[in-house]
Amino acid sequence: MKKLYEYTAACDIRPVGKRRDGGTRYWCLAHKADATAKYGVSAKVCRAAHLPLVLPEEIFELNLDQYAGGVALWGAVPPVYDTTCLPLDFGIHVHARIKDGEEKVIDRTYRCVKLIGRKLPSTGMLITETDAVYYMVSKLFGFEIRQVLCTFCGYPHLDKDWFAIHPHRRHLCAGCGKNFRDSIPGVGNPIRATQEMSGLFPRRPKKAAKTLSLRQCDYPGGVQIWGSNPAIIWSCKTFEAQGIHVHGYKKDGEVADLDETFSAVEIDGVKLDPVMVRTLMAQNSLPHLEGRVVPLKCDSCGATEFSVDEQAFTPAVGRTCSKCGGGLRGPTRLRKTIGNPLIAILEHLAGNAPRPPQKHVTGLLPETL
Repeated sequence: MKKLYEYTAACDIRPVGKRRDGGTRYWCLAHKADATAKYGVSAKVCRAAHLPLVLPEEIFELNLDQYAGGVALWGAVPPVYDTTCLPLDFGIHVHARIKDGEEKVIDRTYRCVKLIGRKLPSTGMLITETDAVYYMVSKLFGFEIRQVLCTFCGYPHLDKDWFAIHPHRRHLCAGCGKNFRDSIPGVGNPIRATQEMSGLFPRRPKKAAKTLSLRQCDYPGGVQIWGSNPAIIWSCKTFEAQGIHVHGYKKDGEVADLDETFSAVEIDGVKLDPVMVRTLMAQNSLPHLEGRVVPLKCDSCGATEFSVDEQAFTPAVGRTCSKCGGGLRGPTRLRKTIGNPLIAILEHLAGNAPRPPQKHVTGLLPETL
């Protein structure tokens, strides 16, 4: 097994301008990260020097012309509920069929995918795991992405974390470390250029046809739950299913006995709300929301509050009940919070699970491993 920090490159630190306090700001061109130490001097290594590089063998080359049956790509993140012993899954999940209606010949998750084909440049188009995860976050919270290029060096810009859900004009280029301004406010993601060049924009999904009622005791190998999220690339003739995606394992292993998307899911008699599941999946992928998404309960009527729209990604003080106007209380001391009842529901399900669920870390993205 590869060591996590074995494959790194030497820093290439350069001065890129002044800080607000007058000190020099430094940037690492090798790792695309800040390299400014205290008092505006150059750090010995940048903030991303310890992170593993993507090795050539970890880049999966996908020829779109070879799969007439359809290709689909999604940003892969850990499930919101997981009682398996399987490792965390980050990256780009790929489905591919050689002929329409046949079984998938590719059904795997990769750190990086290089798309090639007659409609794309000869060098191909690269999609990284970070691009894919933040595409999922932006789309689930209702934000359109656009291609943003640095006005100084032309490097494709990716907006991460808070910036992935707040359109803005001023961006910090990861390529050269300089601040630049775009023509209009927006959220930048290199995936947009890939969609435009390939012409394979995702189709509007349809509600999944099937429903599911299961008992956890029937799947002693574990159960995993995700919310469906919009595909990055979609060339299939069928429509993408929207709902709750479930994996069920009758024994420990990597091949699921149950692997499908359902419009409604009931586990041990507890019904899950697909919107809450999708929202929590996106919330769990944002580092700045770590610990702030909690089950909020009204002091007056006892109802639990589900924060929607902008409130779903904006922690706030003094939230009030949408049903009676009463004050809301959470289980933590944090004052700025967001309400999602699914957290308490999943904790209840965990009490009936054959084995304790995995403890996933909120906001744990590939770049922070």
